Amino acid sequence: MNTHQSPVRDEDSFDVERMHTWLTQRIDGLAGPRPDITQFTGGASNLTYLLRYPHLDRDLILRRPPTGKKAASAHDMAREYRVQEALKPLFPLVPTVRALCQDPSVIGTDFYVMDKVPGLILRGRLPDGMNLPVSGARALSEAFVDTLTDLHQIDPAAAGLADLGKGRGYVRRQIDGWTRRYAQARTWNTPSFRRVTAWLADHQPDDSALCVVHNDWRLDNLVLDETDLRVTGVLDWEMATLGDPLMDLGSALAYWVQADDDRIARTTRRQPSHLPGMLTRTEIVERYCHRTGQSADNWPFYETFGLFRLAVIIQQIYYRYHHKQTRNPAFRNFWLAVNYLDHRCRAVIRRSTGN
Repeated sequence: MNTHQSPVRDEDSFDVERMHTWLTQRIDGLAGPRPDITQFTGGASNLTYLLRYPHLDRDLILRRPPTGKKAASAHDMAREYRVQEALKPLFPLVPTVRALCQDPSVIGTDFYVMDKVPGLILRGRLPDGMNLPVSGARALSEAFVDTLTDLHQIDPAAAGLADLGKGRGYVRRQIDGWTRRYAQARTWNTPSFRRVTAWLADHQPDDSALCVVHNDWRLDNLVLDETDLRVTGVLDWEMATLGDPLMDLGSALAYWVQADDDRIARTTRRQPSHLPGMLTRTEIVERYCHRTGQSADNWPFYETFGLFRLAVIIQQIYYRYHHKQTRNPAFRNFWLAVNYLDHRCRAVIRRSTGN
């Protein structure tokens, strides 16, 4: 499995013995020695740990919020747990959740535990020795978009999630909310995004639909079968809600770096979306719209929104580093990425207006 793990960072450590005692009272068969714990290093939001029980030949995953200042509505462990529990019967690619803790005396914060989904996770580079032919890359990128369309076609009411979001007006709330979050997290070395946010506010369409959206759809959130690269799991449901599916697609493609992108984009690439055979962003949009019947007429809006939203997420993470709320060195130069994404947003706007 291509994952990045390391010993638990000091700032992210917790009382393992207390956690293990709490867990053994809620999951059958865990009694005995406490697990070996490592920390996944690839994410930059919620913290994820591997709990390995060698004497049981069993692995579990623990998820908890990060340290430092957090957005008021972010990192809701109970909500993330509930979404996965509700979706599992209708969308089997969701991990099986096992236990939710909302008692801060255990590790100091809410957390939940789920089964580890076995398989391969592709990150910036393919695993050593792996060769992905053109046909395989195309099939994988098709599965990337097709699995998202499958999620978007689930009836929220049938999943018991009709109350997950706030209903119509999702596009407006997203523009207002992300604009506000950026202003709250901005630091002296990042741009204002005033032109971008004004354009988004002036050009927002009505909601195209209302469905379950993942809100963090990336190749490295998909678990793949190691033999044929079928999608066997979808991870990181932290930001899932009821919303506009084209906003979800726009957010997903903000991460999709293709082979002909500029040098800066290629340098920041975190998934192998550049490989020969991978669909381009345009081809993904066309395939999605063909499968769903959606129109791509307003795509510049969704593309700009996705890039701006990614800039806000990166800036919120950088804010914690800038104010010494985390010492993770991986976040040191995130401000540069925020500046670059402002440039990308402006470029999309210029193309769409002809100016």
